[in-house]
Amino acid sequence: MQGDDHKFEVKLPARITGLVFWGLVFVGLLLAVIFLQQAESKLVTENFKNTLLVSYEIEEIVEEYSQPPVLDKASGRIRAKLLEHMESFNFHAVRVYEDGRVLSIGEVNENDALYEYTLNYFPESSSNRHQVRLELYSTNIKKAIADIRKKFLLSIGFGVFVFGLFLQRVLQKMLSAPFQKMVGTAEQFSQGNEDARFDDQRQDEFGYLGKFINNAIDSILSNKNELLRALERAAASEIALGIEKERAEVTLHSITDSVITVDINECIVYLNPVGEKLLGKSIKDVSGQKFTKVFNIVDENTGDSIDDLLHECFLTGNIVHMPEHSSLITKDDSVISIEASIAPMKVEAGDLMGAVIVIQDVSHTRRLTKQLSYQASHDLLTGLYNRRKFEEYLEEILINVREEDRHHTLFYLDLDNFKIVNDTCGHVAGDELLKQLPALFNDVLRSGDIIARLGGDEFGIILENCEIQQAANIADKVRQKIKDYRFVWDDKIFEIGVSIGVIAINADNAEMSQVLSSADVACYAAKDSGRNRVHVFEQSDEAVNERYGQMHWTARITKALEDNRFALYQQPIVGVSNKDRNHLEVLLRMIDEDGNIIPPGAFMPAAERYGLMPEIDRWVIYEVFKYIGRNDPADPIKGTDRIFAINLSGDSINDPKLLDYILEQKTNFDISLTNVCFEITETVAISNLSKATLFINELKNYGCQFSLDDFGSGLSSFAYLKNLPVNYLKIDGSFVKDVSKDKIDRTMVESIQQIGEVMNLRTIAEHVEDQSTLSVLEEIGVDYVQGYHLGRPEAIDGKHG
Repeated sequence: MQGDDHKFEVKLPARITGLVFWGLVFVGLLLAVIFLQQAESKLVTENFKNTLLVSYEIEEIVEEYSQPPVLDKASGRIRAKLLEHMESFNFHAVRVYEDGRVLSIGEVNENDALYEYTLNYFPESSSNRHQVRLELYSTNIKKAIADIRKKFLLSIGFGVFVFGLFLQRVLQKMLSAPFQKMVGTAEQFSQGNEDARFDDQRQDEFGYLGKFINNAIDSILSNKNELLRALERAAASEIALGIEKERAEVTLHSITDSVITVDINECIVYLNPVGEKLLGKSIKDVSGQKFTKVFNIVDENTGDSIDDLLHECFLTGNIVHMPEHSSLITKDDSVISIEASIAPMKVEAGDLMGAVIVIQDVSHTRRLTKQLSYQASHDLLTGLYNRRKFEEYLEEILINVREEDRHHTLFYLDLDNFKIVNDTCGHVAGDELLKQLPALFNDVLRSGDIIARLGGDEFGIILENCEIQQAANIADKVRQKIKDYRFVWDDKIFEIGVSIGVIAINADNAEMSQVLSSADVACYAAKDSGRNRVHVFEQSDEAVNERYGQMHWTARITKALEDNRFALYQQPIVGVSNKDRNHLEVLLRMIDEDGNIIPPGAFMPAAERYGLMPEIDRWVIYEVFKYIGRNDPADPIKGTDRIFAINLSGDSINDPKLLDYILEQKTNFDISLTNVCFEITETVAISNLSKATLFINELKNYGCQFSLDDFGSGLSSFAYLKNLPVNYLKIDGSFVKDVSKDKIDRTMVESIQQIGEVMNLRTIAEHVEDQSTLSVLEEIGVDYVQGYHLGRPEAIDGKHG
């Protein structure tokens, strides 16, 4: 103390020192005034805090009900909660407002202090915000404290005044001036001037006291400012936390996935509304229960429980995805296809605190995927595999053959008489017939055999590990099963046959294109042999070689069409009574690359088999119409009494665009269809009865004529004839050529002639090769004759005689 430059020295007498001491006591009272001011601030802050606490508890009640108006449903609970806190928090009146509704507690005085708070909530399943406003009233503390402070300061002032007079007398002006200065400083500070400081530069007791008080003030203000900043941070954090909480709750309520949180013990803590709906239970029902006890997740295919992936997530600390084809079994044993992931939750220090499980209901997506997968591999009409899946299986089997030298067999099936069902009863009947075939196949075949619909009325069957001889026996059983089957539609009964091509699949025959082509050839060899047969493919088979020859012809025919290497020929159809030659049949020849004429018997079977006839028929129609329409008056063919008979194939009759093509060319070449007669074979007409009838009736409106070719070759000729509005019956040549020698043939021709007369149809006998045949036909009364005896075919334009 002796070495201190600012050493406190007692310069006044002890009595005066005592008086100064009491002066310091008085200064303490001044500081009390300052603390009174701070108490006021603290009381106001406390009231705001209490307001927030009361508001939070009311907010919890509002969120529990969440359906407006809450005051109608929870007024009792709200009143009880408010009464519980009013007395302890120094509130004597409360008002709660919602949508015009008011909850009142206590009386409100005019000068009461008001504390307001507005609660916002979103009703369940709604995005409209609702408000509940809270008003709390307390005694006006500012006025009370101001009165106390006023009285207190007046008392202190009076004491100071008295004490000042006393000191003035005792110390004269020695102490009164600095003391008054201290009082003035204290008054400034009490009025809120925090920059006010006592004089600490004096080298006496006042200076020491001023320094002491100033240090105390600085410390108090520093603590006060730090406390205010802490309160501000706390208030901001509280507001931010409330906002984040509300945002998180809105988000979790809005997303379409189920969200579940669990603690470190794998017990459920939270479950959002989507999860409640998925599970069929509320959060109250499952809170605190083990996740694996509540969520029964199994493998969709096997039904086995999925491993405890939540435990794996806790062990590794990584996000874990549930395996594909996971399903949730609900409380009513419903199976819901799901996709799920589990993510760990960690505190800032990195320690695990639980996990979040997100579950998505993918039932619709998975059903759609299965449906698309099924549709991609199956024929939707029959439920059998389609061609694409059949070829995939065939490719796998061929790989197996090449690697392991196994022996398998393939069937290629084509239904017989299917078109009759379609044309007689419609496509609905045809579809129904196709739907019934799988059951017939399954009665004969093994459960593991592969059956597919390859298109239309064609089917494929693969028999694995089956030798060719055994397979041929099975194929015959399939054929017999279908032959014995009777398809019934309305009042009609149909017998359906099938032609089957059988081919062995082995190391010598292990290429897909080769196998399918050979099976196709064998099938149509069976069909060509009389239908309803089984034909086993062999390389040396003449029927097979013939079919391969037809396949070779397709390329030549296509090339000839591209190069316009076809020629029109004609053969006269002569009137028996008047020898009229105005009627002629248009015939077709193909010209090879060297200019040689190729007869129709060489290329027509291939054209019919491989769908080239519609294009050939259109070529003939175009050329004939062009020929008729030439503007050459010297051309004897141009005469309007000439009739050109043009043959149409079955594929052309089935072509819905052919009629428009004919009418288009008629207009293009400006001709009359009265010069045209289309010839349709009996088989084609009967197989396409409805389409043929429609086609004939439409063109007859334009004067076109029709001839039913090869009449009598079918068993049902007479039965169907009345439904076909034709002009001519062309008697099948098989009856005509021996009509002069065979009584049965003569009887058949006579019967057809009689039918023609009854139905007012003219008859044409083809294949008239000699005079004796012509004489018999004249006796019978046939109208027209055609054959080599009357004229051989010759080129229309004379270029290819």
